[in-house]
Amino acid sequence: MYGVCGCCGALRPRYKRLVDNIFPEDPEDGLVKANMEKLTFYALSAPEKLDRIGAYLSERLSRDVARHRYGYVCIAMEALDQLLMACHCQSINLFVESFLTMVRKLLEADKPNLQILGTNSFVKFANIEEDTPSYHRSYDFFVSRFSEMCHSSYEDPDIRTKIRMAGIRGLQGVVRKTVNDELQANIWDPQHMDKIVPSLLFNLQQEEITERSPSPETEKEKESPIELTERCFRELLGRAAYGNIKNAVKPVLMHLDNHSLWEGKTFAVRCFKIIMYSIQSQHSHLVIQQLLGHLDANSKNSATVRAGIVEVISEAAVIEASGSIGPTVLEVFNTLLKQLRLSVDYELTGCYESCTSAGSKVIKVHEERQLQEAVIKTIGSFASTLPTYQRSEVMLFIMGKIPVPGMYPALGSANTGFEGSRMIQIMLLKSLLQVTAGFQTTNMLTALPSSFLDPLLSFTLMEDAEIRLLVLDILISLIDRHDNQLKFSSLRVLTDISVLKLKMDKCSRQDNLFMKKHSQRLYRHVFLASKEENSSQGHFQSLYALLGLICVELANEEVVVDLIRLALALQDLALTEESLPVYNRCAIHALSAAYLNLISQLTTVPTFCQHVHEVIEARQKELPFLLPEDVFVETPKIPEKLEKVEGEVLFSQAKIAETLGGSGYNSERLATPYIPQLTDEDRLSKRKSIGDTISLQLEVESRLSPEKEQKSPAEQITFETLKQAIADSVSLEEQERERRRQVVERFQTAPFEEIAAHCGARASLLQSKLNQIFEITIRPPPSPSGSVGNGHGQSRSVPVYEMKFPDLCVY
Repeated sequence: MYGVCGCCGALRPRYKRLVDNIFPEDPEDGLVKANMEKLTFYALSAPEKLDRIGAYLSERLSRDVARHRYGYVCIAMEALDQLLMACHCQSINLFVESFLTMVRKLLEADKPNLQILGTNSFVKFANIEEDTPSYHRSYDFFVSRFSEMCHSSYEDPDIRTKIRMAGIRGLQGVVRKTVNDELQANIWDPQHMDKIVPSLLFNLQQEEITERSPSPETEKEKESPIELTERCFRELLGRAAYGNIKNAVKPVLMHLDNHSLWEGKTFAVRCFKIIMYSIQSQHSHLVIQQLLGHLDANSKNSATVRAGIVEVISEAAVIEASGSIGPTVLEVFNTLLKQLRLSVDYELTGCYESCTSAGSKVIKVHEERQLQEAVIKTIGSFASTLPTYQRSEVMLFIMGKIPVPGMYPALGSANTGFEGSRMIQIMLLKSLLQVTAGFQTTNMLTALPSSFLDPLLSFTLMEDAEIRLLVLDILISLIDRHDNQLKFSSLRVLTDISVLKLKMDKCSRQDNLFMKKHSQRLYRHVFLASKEENSSQGHFQSLYALLGLICVELANEEVVVDLIRLALALQDLALTEESLPVYNRCAIHALSAAYLNLISQLTTVPTFCQHVHEVIEARQKELPFLLPEDVFVETPKIPEKLEKVEGEVLFSQAKIAETLGGSGYNSERLATPYIPQLTDEDRLSKRKSIGDTISLQLEVESRLSPEKEQKSPAEQITFETLKQAIADSVSLEEQERERRRQVVERFQTAPFEEIAAHCGARASLLQSKLNQIFEITIRPPPSPSGSVGNGHGQSRSVPVYEMKFPDLCVY
C-alpha cells in the first residue's frame, strides 16, 4: 500500500511537490529554506504556475486552520510573503487573489494571533508596487474588518492593544494600496471614510482616557498606539486631494458631535491641528469652511459646544493663515460676528428659541459670556496673521456691521431692543479692538479712509462710557506704530520724558496728508469726549495716550500748534463748564497740564518748557488737585467744590504764543483760541430730544482766493431762526402756487390773439439774447497769411475754402 502511495505521489504535479516540500515534519522547525528557494526559482521560471501555487497554498492553509495546526499556518503565510516579494510578473494578479483569500480567512478567525498574522501579511503586501493593474479586486471587507479590529474590546488589555494596533496598520495598508490606484474603489467615498476616520479617532481618544505607564525599554522598542494612530491619520490626510478634503473632515466633525468632545476642547483642538498640519497648505481653507458651516449648523446648541468649535476655528485659522489665506477671510469674520450677535440675543432673551415654546432650552448667562470672549479672541488671533491690506478690509467689514445711531439700522432682534443693540455695539467694538491690535501701516490715509473713521468717531458722542472708552482704545491702536502705547500708560507729570524712551520717526508725506484731512475731526472728538460727565479715570488716561501718540507719530509744526491750542482749550473748558462734576474739571486740568508738559519737552523750546514748569510748580504749592498725581489715584484728593482758578496756576496762551513764535511757530495761530466746529454729526448720537435747542456755529471760509484768510462773521442759528426759516419757506410755496394758478387761468380765459402776442414777445426776447451771445462769442478766424483784415474797421469772417494756408500745411 505504501508503495502505491509513493508511486502516486511521484505522479503529482511538480508545483504541488515543491509546495509540500517547504513544510517540515515538525512545524516548530520552521520553513525549509532550501526547498523554499527551489519553489521561488520555479515560480520565477514558470510564472503561469503562480496562480496554481497560490490556490494550492490557500487550500492547505484553510485545511490547517480548520485542524488548528497553527504552526503550518504560519509557515504557509511566510511562504506566500516570500513569493509576493520575489514575483512581479503579469500573472501576479491571480496569485494575489489567492493571497487575499488566505488573509481574509485569517482575519475571520477567532484567534487574535491569526488576526495579527493576517494583518502583518496584508501590510507587507500593501508595500509592494505591482507592475500590472487589477480591475476586479475589492478591499471593502478589509476596511470593515480592520475598522472592527480598531474597536476591539478583548478582555486581556495587552492582547486588546495588539489587535487595535494591527487594525490601525491594516487601515494604513488599505490606504496605501488604494489611494493612488484609479482602478480601485475610491477609498475617499463616505462609506469608507465613515469607518476609517472614526476608528483612528477612537484610538486617539482612548489613548488620552487610558493612563499608561510603560517601561522605558518598552517605549524604545515598540511604537505606542497613540504614535501609530497619529502617523496613520497624518498619512491619510496628507494623501487627500482637493476634492477629498470634505469627505475626510466630515467624519471628524460627526465623531466629535456624537461623543460630545467639543466641550473638552483639548481633543478637538488636537485633532484639527493634526489635520491642518497634515493636509496640503493650499487646501487648508476648505477645512475652515467646513468648520464655519458646522458652527452655523450648531447655532442653537449649547454655548459650551459652540465655544469649543470657535476655539478649534481659532487654532485652525491661525495655521491656515500662515500657509494659504484662501477666499475665506471675510467668511470667517462674517460667521464669527453672526455667532456673536446670536449669543447676545440668547443672553438677553434667556432661551435659544421663542421662550413661549414648550421645548425651548434655558441658557446659562456665564456660558454665553465665555462664548463671546472666545469669539472675540478668535477674531483677534486670526486678524493678527493677516497682511495690512486685508486687515484694513476686515476693519471696514466689522465697522459696517456695527449699528451706528442714525446711519445703520440696529442689529438687535425685536426681543432684545435697545439693550441688544448696545451689547452688539460693545461686542463688535471689542472685536474691532482685537483686529487693530498691532496694526501698522505706512499710509494712514488709505488704510483708514473716511468711510471707517467717520462712523468710528461718531461713537465718541454717545452717552455710554464703555463704548467711548473702546473707541479711544481703537484709535490708540491705529495710531501707535512704534509700540509707544504702553509708555503712556501712566498719566503723570514727568520732569524728564527721556525715561519713556519714545520711538519717533520723521512725519512722512502720507502722514501729513492724513492729518490735513482728518486732524480737525480728531481734535473735535477729543474735545467733546472730555466734556462727558460720566467719564472715568480710564477715559482721561486714554485721551492722554491718544494725544501723546498723535504728537509722537503724526506731528509736524502745524499739528503741534493745533495740539497746544487744544490743550489750552481743555483748560478753558474746565474753567467755564461749571455744570461738570468737580472730579471731571480737576481731571481735565490735570490732563491739560500733563500733556503740555509732554509736548513742551518734545518741542525742546527752553522758554516754553520754563513756562510749563513754572505753572506746574505753582500748582504743586497752591492747587495740587489740578495735577495728575492727586487726581488719577484710587482715592482722588479733590475738594468738594472747585473755587475760581486764576493767576499763575493757569497756562497762559499769550505767553506760549510769544515763546514759540520766536522759534518759528505760527504765533498768530497759537494766539487764536481753539473752538471746535460743531456739525450735523451731533445728531448721530441721538443724545438730545427733538425739542432741545441746538446752537450751531458755522464758519464759512472765503473762496475768492487762497491767499485771503478773511472769514464772514459767524452766523448764530438758534431754534427761533430755524422756525422763522420754515415759516418763510411755507409762504414762498404759497406764492409759487398762486402764480401757477394765475398762469393756468390766463391760458384758459384769455383770447387767442393775446396769448399769441405774449408768446411772440417771449420768443423775440429769446432771439435777441441769442444774437447778443453769438456776436460776443463768434470772432473771425485768423488769416493764415497773418493779415488782420482789409483795413476796414469791421472784421469779416473768412470761410475756410478762402483761407490761404502755408505750403507745409497743404498735402
